[in-house]
Amino acid sequence: MRPALFLSLPLWMAATPLWAQDCQLPVPDADDPAHYACPPKKDLQAVVAVAEILVVGTLAEPRSDTAYPLTRIDIADHPGARLETALQQAAGLQQFRRSDARTANPTSQGITLRGLGGNASSRVLLVLDDVPQADPFGGWVSWPGYDALNLARVTVRRGAGQVTSGAGALGGVVELDSLQYRDLLSGRMAYGSRDSVDAKASILRKLGEGSVSLSGSYARGNGFVPVVKGQRGAVDRPAPYEQAGLAVRAVAPISQNTELQANMRAFTDDRDRGFDFSDSQNSGVDASLRLVNRATGGWQWSALGYVQIREFANRFGAIAAGRNSVALTLDQYSVPSTGLGARVEVRPPLGDKAELRLGGDWRRTSGETNENFFFTGLIPGRNRRAGGQTDVFGLFAEGSYTPIDSLTLTLGGRADRWKIANGFRKEVNIGGTVRSDDIFADRSGWEGTGRASFALFLNDDVKLRGAAYAGWRLPTLNELYRPFRVGADATAANELLAPEKVRGLELGAGLETGGFTLGVTAFANRLNDAIANVGLGTGPGNFPGVGFVAAGGVYRQRQNLDAINSKGLELELDYRNGPFTLGARYAYVDATVDSSGTAVLLDGLRPAQVPRHFGSVGLAYDAAAFRAELDVRYVGGQFEDDINSRNLDDALTMDAGISYRLFDSLRLELRGENLFDTRVEAAVGSDGVVERATPRTIWAGISVGF
Repeated sequence: MRPALFLSLPLWMAATPLWAQDCQLPVPDADDPAHYACPPKKDLQAVVAVAEILVVGTLAEPRSDTAYPLTRIDIADHPGARLETALQQAAGLQQFRRSDARTANPTSQGITLRGLGGNASSRVLLVLDDVPQADPFGGWVSWPGYDALNLARVTVRRGAGQVTSGAGALGGVVELDSLQYRDLLSGRMAYGSRDSVDAKASILRKLGEGSVSLSGSYARGNGFVPVVKGQRGAVDRPAPYEQAGLAVRAVAPISQNTELQANMRAFTDDRDRGFDFSDSQNSGVDASLRLVNRATGGWQWSALGYVQIREFANRFGAIAAGRNSVALTLDQYSVPSTGLGARVEVRPPLGDKAELRLGGDWRRTSGETNENFFFTGLIPGRNRRAGGQTDVFGLFAEGSYTPIDSLTLTLGGRADRWKIANGFRKEVNIGGTVRSDDIFADRSGWEGTGRASFALFLNDDVKLRGAAYAGWRLPTLNELYRPFRVGADATAANELLAPEKVRGLELGAGLETGGFTLGVTAFANRLNDAIANVGLGTGPGNFPGVGFVAAGGVYRQRQNLDAINSKGLELELDYRNGPFTLGARYAYVDATVDSSGTAVLLDGLRPAQVPRHFGSVGLAYDAAAFRAELDVRYVGGQFEDDINSRNLDDALTMDAGISYRLFDSLRLELRGENLFDTRVEAAVGSDGVVERATPRTIWAGISVGF
């Protein structure tokens, strides 16, 4: 068995706590390097280091990972898996809305964990090969861009205080690592309901001592009508989408222990939300260079530099009562933004019992929104420009010590200097006078991140772990400077927003015996200065920062709440017996708002878009030629709004798939999403109109691999 074979494990098998996976990462036999065997569980740290050097470009997994509630997800051999769908294998991880990237507005697709709530900005840090992935202007995630990647693995680390990852990891970190050093030619094409097409192709080739890969994806569909039956009007129609991505990666060794990794990817994403003037266009190009040195027994280090370029456009329409007409209200015709950054990490040689990680990073985001509004027909009356720049520079240190084989202690901290600069917002009457021209004062400050944790193996089967941690997130440019509208509701920006700061505790345990593994984690978090859209009034009337709000509409402003308190439980269970695999995930979250002042009406309420219950069960059978999978997911009821007046019902959905290998390189596939056509409520407006997520969708396709 080769060490790279763990990459082709099905998603339902790989989505287990890493510490609990038995014999998934074999190591070479000392006497016969061609033979691989399973090591003792307590030697898993060495296993990870050996396996990752062969397949991904990171340094060895840190010792501190033994104390994390950590989930590994493999999507390489899961037919038709979208990254955002695959991430549902991590208990409690959610996007701001239940819709996926085929119908949701891109600005609503931030991710979070542990009931910390949010608006559209992510409270979980997503990184690809160490590069932060949140949109530089808005903090959301452009999910279609990742379908084109050759990903070796996805790692979800829950909990804040991950000092080596940087600011933004309030609920945890999702790490994507690219595949390298393999010969692989693969392709997959599927045709589905509503004239949908989903295609992917990839070539990965070892060249000399290095490797190069080229991969791409394309997806399109006529879409479904988002508004539920019985509430539709003449304006409602299917919501089409078209998305594509391309990625290139090259790896070249420059010495025995050091390699240079070059990455570039581009994507484009066009969506429509099911009525006129609801289209969006999102595109981007990323490039990065990373040097990695893995000297055995010596100094290890990595150095990274990257650039992200984004362009976004979006239109909004106001739908009349009865949904029989729609009028253009806002044309956000250009939102250019840029992310720049660098990261360095050094690990000095300290022997077998200790590990020290030292380093620093810098990230700059800059961008602006350009939009026309106050339309008469299709003629805009006013124009707005708003934007700015943020910088975060941090230094970190993390040390892990293993005084005895069964115990690992970790202590880490980082200090970040942040700055918000060049903020502005200007509104003009087109062809006429300047209505406002605001230049906002620069601000700066210091924030800290820290984590202390332990991992104790009581025996070969049982592990206890715990941690206390702190983290923070800087407001995005979108939150600081851009007001926005959704239907009749209007939300004002707030250039004085303070950073969010989380403090938390967690305690967990894991059990493994035979093919059965169980991991459970209890946590308690307090997110101080949580940014939320706070309702301050109702229309009709004129309100500061947004202008006129019609009758039935709600006026809100982004504000720092006193806090969000969140406590809960996460559970992951896996059972394997021959070709059969069973996996179950459950998360319970009890979250409440702590607020005063203008937001006092929210005190004691549940944060918007935070359900109490998440659950999933997956069953799979994988024989030599035939494979079958069944996934059942449940999400509890949640509130659309901050005052808990609009309820989104709970939903139970089922996905399933079967495939048959005709030849060594050819497989036929049939799969279905939401097979029972459950109504999954994704949004409800102030007028009570409900939007739904993806209905039943059937796919038939083929896949090839050499």
